[in-house]
Amino acid sequence: MLAQGKAKLAPPLPAQATPPLVLQFRLGQMPPPARSCTCSRAGEENQPGWRCPDEDKKSKAPFWCPTLACCIPAFSSRGLSLQLGALVHSPVSSPLLGFSAVSTSLPQGYLWVGGGQEGAGGQVEIFSLNRPSPRTVKSFPLAAPVLCMEYIPEPEEGESGDGDKDESHTAADPSSAVHPTICLGLQDGSILIYSSVDTGTQCLATCRSPGLQPVLCLRHSPFHLFAGLQDGTLAAYPRTSGDVPWDLESPPVCLTVGPGPIRTLLSLEDAVWASCGPRVTVLDATSLQTQQSFEAHQDEAVSVTHMVKAGSGVWMAFSSGSSIRLFHTETLEHLQEINIATRTTFLLPGQKHVCVTSLLICQGLLWVGTDQGVIVLLPVPRLEGIPKITGKGMVSLNGHCGPVTFLAVATSILALDILRSDQEEAEGPRAEEDKPDGQAPEPAPAPSSHHSEEDGSIYEMADDPDVWVRSRPCARDAHRKEICSVAIISGGLGYRNFGSASGVGGRPASCGEMDSTLLIWQVPLLTL
Repeated sequence: MLAQGKAKLAPPLPAQATPPLVLQFRLGQMPPPARSCTCSRAGEENQPGWRCPDEDKKSKAPFWCPTLACCIPAFSSRGLSLQLGALVHSPVSSPLLGFSAVSTSLPQGYLWVGGGQEGAGGQVEIFSLNRPSPRTVKSFPLAAPVLCMEYIPEPEEGESGDGDKDESHTAADPSSAVHPTICLGLQDGSILIYSSVDTGTQCLATCRSPGLQPVLCLRHSPFHLFAGLQDGTLAAYPRTSGDVPWDLESPPVCLTVGPGPIRTLLSLEDAVWASCGPRVTVLDATSLQTQQSFEAHQDEAVSVTHMVKAGSGVWMAFSSGSSIRLFHTETLEHLQEINIATRTTFLLPGQKHVCVTSLLICQGLLWVGTDQGVIVLLPVPRLEGIPKITGKGMVSLNGHCGPVTFLAVATSILALDILRSDQEEAEGPRAEEDKPDGQAPEPAPAPSSHHSEEDGSIYEMADDPDVWVRSRPCARDAHRKEICSVAIISGGLGYRNFGSASGVGGRPASCGEMDSTLLIWQVPLLTL
């Protein structure tokens, strides 16, 4: 877990854009909490935690590589062989949950983990991230396994389509506001909508998909909730006002995308992409009319299984093969192809067949999970351009004993003004110019190109868990108002360290080696 020490200021990012300030924390030892387990050698697992395939073993991982924070069982029901289905992060907005020694720097909120047993029931496990280590706070069964999940935040102004009418109604009756929700898609064709406020887990609405088809994927847009079904049907549920953001009582608009299952959906600003076999269909997000379609793979037996957007491109993974492909969002042109197997050969000697099983893009990094439990990290440009991969990338020495079922992201934004240090407490009242309501004008933000070490503040972790942490304000940082905390979560069978023993072909760890397991990486902190 994260040590309570000083943060190290990382070097500037490559000159692609003006980057935010990056703060990297060191990992240390912390005792595991009840009903969860951490990596027993957390410090050793990150020394090194990543390795470049083209470099020798002594090379250190770049500063931007995330650090493994913890390893926990995905389900508290250890006696059942529950398979992972999906995971989403439900953030919290309470200002009382600041960046403190007791909560470390992991994003705060809750992790909803869904899964179940094939041919049997399902289960949802909810973890709190508001403690030193993720801890189970609630678990409940479902009638069928969870195949997919979608977190839906509060609608932004104008998204509901009712304009000032909704705004005035909400002001008069705050209880009528649409709160964040979590949608679950089940094997038996059920679609369930839960309130994500804290851990109330109130089921707001439920329905069955057309033909009781398994719900393989869920995505939302400002106007619809989309469900990709096993028989190739795309069901679109319109947005509505009230506690339940989607109309599940009326029959949905159904579109036939293809003869096979819809394996993945991607919601863009004005379009929705749906995959069926090797073909991707692009639909208008409002009218639901088909705009165009294209073949993403030349083999008819191959299906598009994952799609993630970055800038003006979409990266795709497939049901077989070790390659990922990049397509342009407007021209649909095939721009680049990367073979992941070339990055994993040194960890898996003799293993020629590697398949991509999960895909995620976050903070300018493309995460690729494989069926061998190995995770590859590839840098992509942060600018809103073509996200071609030009760097060598890194391979994680921490992974799973089986396929990486999913990769998910958890993000929290913390305001700097809620953080304070024990040093300030000892110094007594702050000077008038330091007070939040003081009369001294706020310094104007200085123009920046690339940040240097003097540009940012150093954050210290207090020994007292009840003491909030805040750095001394800096004139150059007057424009920085928030800290962005990001974590990446992978799910799969067990935990495996590929760098243990001989350095390659590592052995599975003894703790729950065949149980569904979550690995959580801490991405270097950003100030915005």
